[in-house]
Amino acid sequence: MACNIKIPVLENQLTCPICLEVFKDPAMLQCGHSYCRDCLWGLMKESHINLLCPVCRQEVDYSSSPPNVTLKRLIETLKILSDEQAATEICPNHNNPLCLYCEQDQEVICGLCGTIGDHRQHPIKPLSSVYSRMKEDVSALMTELQKERKGLEEQISKLTNNKIRILNESDVFQRLICKEFRELQRYIAEEEAHFLKLVSTKATELISSIEIQLQQRNEILSIVQDKERQLENLGNENHLHFIQNYATVTSGCQPPSPRCADASYSPVSFKPGIRQDDIKLTVWKRLHRRVLPPPEILKLDPLTAHPLLQLSRGDTVVQCKSPAGRRGSNPEGFENSSCVLATRGFSTGKHYWEVIVGTKQKWRIGVVKGTISRKGKMIRAPEAGAWLIGLKDGRYEAFTSPSVCLPIQTRPQRVGVFLNYEKGKLTFYNADNPEELIPLYTFHAEFQGKLYPVLDVCWQERGTNPQPLILPTSVAIKAL
Repeated sequence: MACNIKIPVLENQLTCPICLEVFKDPAMLQCGHSYCRDCLWGLMKESHINLLCPVCRQEVDYSSSPPNVTLKRLIETLKILSDEQAATEICPNHNNPLCLYCEQDQEVICGLCGTIGDHRQHPIKPLSSVYSRMKEDVSALMTELQKERKGLEEQISKLTNNKIRILNESDVFQRLICKEFRELQRYIAEEEAHFLKLVSTKATELISSIEIQLQQRNEILSIVQDKERQLENLGNENHLHFIQNYATVTSGCQPPSPRCADASYSPVSFKPGIRQDDIKLTVWKRLHRRVLPPPEILKLDPLTAHPLLQLSRGDTVVQCKSPAGRRGSNPEGFENSSCVLATRGFSTGKHYWEVIVGTKQKWRIGVVKGTISRKGKMIRAPEAGAWLIGLKDGRYEAFTSPSVCLPIQTRPQRVGVFLNYEKGKLTFYNADNPEELIPLYTFHAEFQGKLYPVLDVCWQERGTNPQPLILPTSVAIKAL
């Protein structure tokens, strides 16, 4: 097999005279000529007499033909040079090696291209320097790409983790939604059963009354039909028997009282006590109460009470006392407002509690920030950290800036307060009906810090307004 040697002058000198290919494992005979060892071996097998050199016809001894090491190394060296020469690209215009780089045209050129060709007077650099520069650029670009790849991998990892977290949280929320809707469906089923039972009970009562009247009328009808038969039989008698039985039969066949059934009949209308148009609204109100948190049990903090306030019943009742019973002021207490805070404050979540105001003529309730000033007169406005509603001179108002008059027709004796901290909502309800809350007013704000329920009993004026404000106990709430 011929080697890929492209040097024409040497190729003829390195060719085996027998196979006419470049030497493979050359061996030198005593005459000095060299051949491929395999070619000599084949020639020896064909000769039955002494071997003659194919070139000079001199008799030689094949067994004493050493390898031509020098020739073998020369062939290997020329093969390497031939490979390098083959790897060198040639300029198509001048057949010279491409060894320069034109910066302007960004092309690889030969020396003649840069001196007499199209690229003369262009900025030209040797390939070696351009190669080094481009190698550095590629290395810098590789570093940037690696940095970009790592950043993208980190982002992909974070996005993947975020995706997994969202899927997990979504799964949790879906389960919670299913749970909440099952609870709502149970509430709806209970409300449906309640209204169906209400209608059924009313219908049963009316039908029972009508059935009693039907029984009475049927009994009277049976008597009337019997008397009618007696008179019919009398009419069929002959003259003698007719006259003889007339007095007896007619005296026992007088109409029963009342004489006419229509005179005592009055139609009964079916009125279950609810209107069809009110069912949805009534159910919504009842459901609204059921989806709120259960009423929380709160107690009042005596350390925050004004010196003229008296707490009782386990710190759940507050009212004004006489000035003679004034106690010393407390560093945490109100000094100029008849207020007291609950012991618990709220900085997150949903909370519902109730306050019994009864027939008290003047009061204020709501929430205040824990940091509100207690030494001066309390400013009753959201800007100061107080969200309150109250009653004064028969008028209900929400203490905003300016205050808002509330159109409350039915005076509540029990007020519910619902705080949704995260949504920034504080809603007051008429809670007299434990199954149906009537909204009174809602504050909207971005709450910050801890909020405390507050009760303001307002000062007594000439002995008026002595009634207390009461936080229901667990027994009172369960009684609802």
